[in-house]
Amino acid sequence: MSHAIEVRDLHYRYPDGTQALDGIDFHLDAGECVALLGANGSGKTTFVLHLNGLLEGEGFIEVCGIPVRKDTLGQVRAKVGLVFQDSDEQLFMPSVLEDVAFGPINLGLTPQQAAERAKVMLAQVGMTGALHKAPYHLSAGEKRRVAIAGVLAMQPEILVLDEPTTYLDPPAQRALAQLLSNLPQAKILVTHDVQFARTLARRAIFFDKGRVVGEGSVDEIIQRFDWLPHFPR
Repeated sequence: MSHAIEVRDLHYRYPDGTQALDGIDFHLDAGECVALLGANGSGKTTFVLHLNGLLEGEGFIEVCGIPVRKDTLGQVRAKVGLVFQDSDEQLFMPSVLEDVAFGPINLGLTPQQAAERAKVMLAQVGMTGALHKAPYHLSAGEKRRVAIAGVLAMQPEILVLDEPTTYLDPPAQRALAQLLSNLPQAKILVTHDVQFARTLARRAIFFDKGRVVGEGSVDEIIQRFDWLPHFPR
């Protein structure tokens, strides 16, 4: 069976000489949710930025059967939707509707088609009432939902969420977990939030100094690496 994502022997060194990734092997199956755990600086975010070509290291990466190369980045980025840790990095248009419609317009949809798709996605994340609001008037949880709607409007097959519970209070975290659990896409969660990872992910990968050093259930990883006492960071 082919994987939604397959990575073999991935290396990446930052311009200052720091070895950020040192031989990463990884796979993600269709519909699967995997949590990436590990300390700050262990390579998790650096790794996921390779999955849609925002960073380019040495090694093999294939997304939905497409090798990640300069000439395939358009295809790959249509498959992988990345939700950044800070939603303000993704929300920049005057209104919520315009923000969510921005991506589909760039895919070639007419403004009317893009607006209709945006409305459907905003309904899916429970944000229909915010269509004409300015994003900066929203709460952190609402911004996260709108950012996810903007990614979903691109109809990706894979969602990558970097620290998705950052700035969210417990009710907003629970609402986000419920939203994500109902989405059919395969998901990668980069998170320090163990409870959030437990809720959504059946498998966890532990990063340390640019390497994958453990794999198992979230609870197995927590126990093996004595990870729970280190939270919150």
